[in-house]
Amino acid sequence: MATHREVGVGDFVLLDKIDLENFMKNLELRFKNGKIYTYIGEVCVSVNPYKTMNIYDQKHVDQYKGRELFENPPHIFAIADASHKVMQQQGKDTCIVISGESGAGKTEASKIIMKYIAAVTNKDGQKEIERVKNVLLQSNSILEAFGNAKTNRNDNSSRFGKYMDIHFDFKGDPIGGHINKYLLEKSRVIYQQAGERNFHSFYQLLTAASDEHLRKLHLSRNPDDYFFVKQGKAARVDTINDKNDFREVNSSLNTLQFSKDAQDTLWRVVAAILHLGNVEFVNDGEKLQIKNKKSIDVIAELLQVKKEELSSALCERVIAARGDIMRKEHTEAEACYGRDALAKAVYERLFGWLVDKINAAIAVDEKNYSKNYKSSLIGVLDIYGFEIFDNNSFEQFCINYCNEKLQQLFIELVLKQEQEEYNREGIEWQNIDFFNNQIICDLVEAPHKGILSIMDDASKMTAEKVTDELLLETMDKQLKTHHHYTSRQLKPADKNMKHKVDFRITHYAGDVTYCVVGFLDKNKDTLFQDFKRLMYNSRDENLKEMFPEGSQHISEITKRPPTAGTLFKNSMQALVQNLYSKEPHYVRCIKPNELKSPSAFDEERVKHQVSYLGLVENVRVRRAGFAYRQRYDRFLKRYKMISQFTWPNFRSGSDKDGVKVIMDERKFADDVKYGKTKIFIRSPRTLFALEAARNELIPGIVTLIQKTWRGYVARQQYKRMRALMTMIQAYRLKKMRTYINALQGKFVHARKAKDFGKGIIWPAPPVSLQKTTRVLKQFYNRWRAFMILSRIPRAEWPEMKLKVVAASALLNKRPRYGLSRRWEGNYLATHGENNNYTTFNDAVNNLKNSQHFGKVLFSAFVTKFNKFNKCAERVVLVTDQAVYKLDSLKFRNMKEGTGIKDLTGISVSPGQDQLIVFHCLGGNDLVVSLHSVRQEDRIGEIVGVLCNAYFQLKGTDLPVTVNKTISCSLGGKKRLININVTSEVQSATFKKDGGNISYLLPSNFAVIENGRDYIKQ
Repeated sequence: MATHREVGVGDFVLLDKIDLENFMKNLELRFKNGKIYTYIGEVCVSVNPYKTMNIYDQKHVDQYKGRELFENPPHIFAIADASHKVMQQQGKDTCIVISGESGAGKTEASKIIMKYIAAVTNKDGQKEIERVKNVLLQSNSILEAFGNAKTNRNDNSSRFGKYMDIHFDFKGDPIGGHINKYLLEKSRVIYQQAGERNFHSFYQLLTAASDEHLRKLHLSRNPDDYFFVKQGKAARVDTINDKNDFREVNSSLNTLQFSKDAQDTLWRVVAAILHLGNVEFVNDGEKLQIKNKKSIDVIAELLQVKKEELSSALCERVIAARGDIMRKEHTEAEACYGRDALAKAVYERLFGWLVDKINAAIAVDEKNYSKNYKSSLIGVLDIYGFEIFDNNSFEQFCINYCNEKLQQLFIELVLKQEQEEYNREGIEWQNIDFFNNQIICDLVEAPHKGILSIMDDASKMTAEKVTDELLLETMDKQLKTHHHYTSRQLKPADKNMKHKVDFRITHYAGDVTYCVVGFLDKNKDTLFQDFKRLMYNSRDENLKEMFPEGSQHISEITKRPPTAGTLFKNSMQALVQNLYSKEPHYVRCIKPNELKSPSAFDEERVKHQVSYLGLVENVRVRRAGFAYRQRYDRFLKRYKMISQFTWPNFRSGSDKDGVKVIMDERKFADDVKYGKTKIFIRSPRTLFALEAARNELIPGIVTLIQKTWRGYVARQQYKRMRALMTMIQAYRLKKMRTYINALQGKFVHARKAKDFGKGIIWPAPPVSLQKTTRVLKQFYNRWRAFMILSRIPRAEWPEMKLKVVAASALLNKRPRYGLSRRWEGNYLATHGENNNYTTFNDAVNNLKNSQHFGKVLFSAFVTKFNKFNKCAERVVLVTDQAVYKLDSLKFRNMKEGTGIKDLTGISVSPGQDQLIVFHCLGGNDLVVSLHSVRQEDRIGEIVGVLCNAYFQLKGTDLPVTVNKTISCSLGGKKRLININVTSEVQSATFKKDGGNISYLLPSNFAVIENGRDYIKQ
């Protein structure tokens, strides 16, 4: 009983009055409110909702994982979890039996259970376990494609029974499995009622296979071209997407590691059956002939048999008797029967082969799991529901017999569980009246006098002597006194049965009238030995494997194989015996209407299912005088808050004493019985009263728990944060000490090194010291610079600074720039460079007074080239503020000086020449060539002076370009300066060269090109 909004009663055991009327009211109320699951104790009743419901996601998986049934609303997940928990904790083998009629949702229920088990296992992510889970899930799509079909009641009806054992290791993870199949409805291969389809696989192949694939199989896309799939006239179904299903089947085949040859066999056999349905026979008066022989060629190719042998097997049969071999030609009817028998047999063997392949893929790996280790398992049974059609034949007879056996098992196990629980708890057992269907099971399976035994006796007789009518007469004669059997011959007044055709059995689920026509043929399930030999001799190894009995020689006399009825009876008895040895859990599926509507609730239809499933009897058995029972520890844990003596913990005795305190305080002692480990509550009202008292207190308890927990979490968080801060600080200090010590060790001898430790690699600093390390590196660089400069007289430091600046701009760009000589700066102020130095000095002083600059940084004679393509001898004077252009005789200022901060850059060449271009704002650059008496390279010096002055004024570096071809702007026009060496000139000069400028050098100059010096002739 979980604290959730309940609609009706979540457990039928808690109904005040147990009868069919109250049961139906509660079921309808819950269905119409979207509650499709209801319990009967530990049995889950599931009503097909006919719509997608958002109650199977991971959130719901987590909600039900490891919880008790009563803790959450009823759900199929709870049943799956209970079964898995019993298996894992107690080491018991368990099973989940899913029952209900066709269309009630059994197949979906089994898939939901499989998905839940997959979701709650393999938390360690082991590859082998994940593979097993995938195979178990992927096998569903293959089995549905080849074993399911659309019927008038269900668009995805399972036409076979399936029991799957899932093996688990000691951790509860799946390690393998095994699938058993029961009674594939192979008659559907050759015949479908109106509105029904053949198995899905045929339509998937025709609809979704590629054109090339269909050409190889000689198929067209139109299902109406093939007799075996067109009879129901329902090839297209809105709720079925054959294309998607075909892709999913092929994906699953790959997942299960079906080889290409195996997949090829699979679809070739399906195609061969389609073609086989179009084979017709004609009797020309002398011999039976195949009408459309082209189909025989195609079928022989697909089955990889000889077409002559195939034609022979279809038209005649070989009979071996007492050493003689005879050939008997078929009549047209016999040939059609043989053709249909071959189609059914091939499809049935193909389905069995598929199941064997799947079992091989999911078998427990003996290499990984010791033979001494006994794995636990969960069995999931998804088998046909009780069926009552307009025309009920041999298949419905077997299916309904199966349901009789399962109902018998259900009642026996439920009664057994109840009685064992009462005995364990010391509660007096009360006998319960219920319908025991053992008499119906005996009617079908009893030796010598049951219906199956009578059919087997009839099947052993010579075919000409026995007919279905004679079988019915024999059954009437032997079963006329049985209360659950009748026929028109025994009850002539009953007009609902046809004379000498129908008989009726009163099943636990109601009366079912069966048509005896075809019973004997379907029971004998005759497949001529010729077909078995034909398929065994196929060149396809997979097909050969499906018909091992075909290996017998033609002269050998074969034993009569067991009849279909006997085989099915034996498999049912083995199944029941298997289920009886396991801890059972049940899902009872109900179909709410025939319209497949999510809202309609057909009361009569549902009432019939409730009756034949025996659900009301199940409630009575489960209740047995007590509406509720629970272990003392769980009961006390749930209801301890409603008594002051048991809240928050009961410490005055055992759990049983605590429960008694609660019940006595609430005055419910007269309505309960106390067992050894459980309390039994007689009236649902008592339980509802306990729940109401609990629900009233829950909000306050929740608030208290939240408050206490939040306070605890906050305190723990604070303690963790404080401890973490202490640890972080200690750790940082340790890292800092370690780093500083490592740094000290590396630089301890740096003062003695030639490069003062420049080559030492700094250790990677911790994050907390990254900023500090950057400062330390700055300190170190300053110290190293000081140590280097300390070797140089202080008077030379300004010159050294200029050389460093020049090197920064020209290093690796210009090999020579006067670095080795002394840089004097104002060369024209001395006699050595300028004979007229006194006039120069006077002119500079006058300029200084008028322009107010600080000092002269550089001066030199230059050859200037202007926008009029003229060369002129001038003087360049660089001060701390500007660059001036003077005449070379009187040293007068030729023009207003260009401010150093207004320069946009300078350009020089990579050679030994003295060309320099001052790039100025306004598009009129200063293009000059330096020259000196001593023939010195002064380009580096003037670059250093300009760059240093520019940085002092603007705080950024002046762009310096080094290139063989220099771009400049004269008079607003872009021009290129090309450097050439020629013997025609004795000193560097300029010359117009078209739209560009040629800078001419005497032949003793070298031009740098491609990193090497060469003389340009």
